[in-house]
Parts: sequence; structure tokens; C-alpha cells
Amino acid sequence: MTRLTRLPRALRRWRRDQRGTATVEFAIMFPIFVTLFLSSVELGMIMFRHAMLERGLDLAVRDIRLGTGTNPDHDDIKDAICNFSGVLPQCTDNLRLEMIRVDPRAFAGPPAEGDCIDHSEEATPVRNFLHGGSNEMMLLRACYVFSPVIPTSGLGYYLEVDGAGNAAMFATSAFVQEPS
Repeated sequence: MTRLTRLPRALRRWRRDQRGTATVEFAIMFPIFVTLFLSSVELGMIMFRHAMLERGLDLAVRDIRLGTGTNPDHDDIKDAICNFSGVLPQCTDNLRLEMIRVDPRAFAGPPAEGDCIDHSEEATPVRNFLHGGSNEMMLLRACYVFSPVIPTSGLGYYLEVDGAGNAAMFATSAFVQEPS
């Protein structure tokens, strides 16, 4: 038999050979499943932290509403949110608050850009924190920055991060200043 007649026969045998097919499927599917798993871990942590931030903000605003006639300052509200949320890592260092006076009859939403802490920049003062007068509606927006659990793969890779590699989450609540 000549080489030219052996070659097609060898190629047909190689094409029908099924050894190693599971390895090829594994090599294709394994990275997809690992990425999916890492993304679900990251999303679970983000959702848990956001739920705790919302809880902390809601309970702090509840205390403000019930504490008639008191005007807690920025640090008091920040401490209350951190105490009520409980599980946010380095909460007091990574949380920034904005309090904005809102006119319910001519509502204009707050600025789209939230005020967050960027640990890669110089410290910046609180952007907007006004205590309202009697019967004024106030909007309290909290921005918490966090480090992604797995920043190099899955969902953590696609999060929008600042110069220090931290992502941000926001929570907003509104209340009315009671008359003193």
C-alpha cells in the first residue's frame, strides 16, 4: 500500500476515534461553570451588603422621624446606619451620606451622581448635608464603597470601580422633619 492510500484510511480512523471527547467537553464547559459560580458568589455578597445597607438606613431614618425636635448631625446618622446594618466591613470609613431638601410639590430629583468616598483621592468634605426646617421633606442618600470579593473574574471583573478598586452601592430614604 502506498502512502497516498494509507492517509485517507488513517484520517477516517482518526475521525471515528472517540477517545478524549469527554476531555474536550470538560475543557470547554469548565471555565463557563467556574465563571458562573464565581459570579453567583459575588452577586450574593453584593445583594447581602445592599440589603443590610438598606436596613441600616431605614432604621436610622425611623429613629430620626421618631426623635421629634432633634437634629442629629452627619456623624450621628452615619454611626446609626453602621450600627443597624451590622455587617458592612469598615462601615464608618466607607460610608458617605447626603441629605437633600426636597420640595414635594415641584419635585426635582437629586443629582444623578452620588457622592461616594474614593480612597485613592484626597479626602473631600461632605457634599450636601442640610437639616430641614419644620415639615420639610428630606432625602437621605447613602453611598457605601466595598471591595469586590473576587475582583478578577465573573461579575467582579465587570463592576465599575474607582481608583482604589472599590465599587459603590447606594441606598435612599426620605422623611419629613417634624415640627419642633
